[in-house]
Amino acid sequence: MTESGETPTPPLPGDGPPQSVPPASGLTPPPPAPTPVVRDDSQERTFAMLCHLSAFAALLGIPFGNILGPLVVWLIKREEFPLVDDQGKESLNFQISATIYAIVSAILILVIVGIFLLIALAVFWLTIVIVACVKANQGERFRYPLTIRFIS
Repeated sequence: MTESGETPTPPLPGDGPPQSVPPASGLTPPPPAPTPVVRDDSQERTFAMLCHLSAFAALLGIPFGNILGPLVVWLIKREEFPLVDDQGKESLNFQISATIYAIVSAILILVIVGIFLLIALAVFWLTIVIVACVKANQGERFRYPLTIRFIS
């Protein structure tokens, strides 16, 4: 009895700290959580570089190869790798712009200025595409100068 005259109640079976229940026999524990997929960014950087490098298909004699090469790589890998999506669009925009500049320069051959413009454009194109390849392979998002943004 307590000081107030009440009788203490015995503890109920559910009272007290929770007890760990051993697993029932025959049951297997749940499988471990799946391990996260670690993506190797070297593939992403390689395909980003290929977006720029494939523009050299024009040098192999493929008509509009400078546009078709980056277009094919971009369409195949754009959803898989964000860097390829970005660099593919950048390469396509520059190659379309360079083609327009070449057509304008070819028309300007009639007034002699076009010859110098075509030579300057060819040297600029070759140099800047190589720089873009190196930057993309390093994982950097390269931006071409003098580019009209057709695809955003």
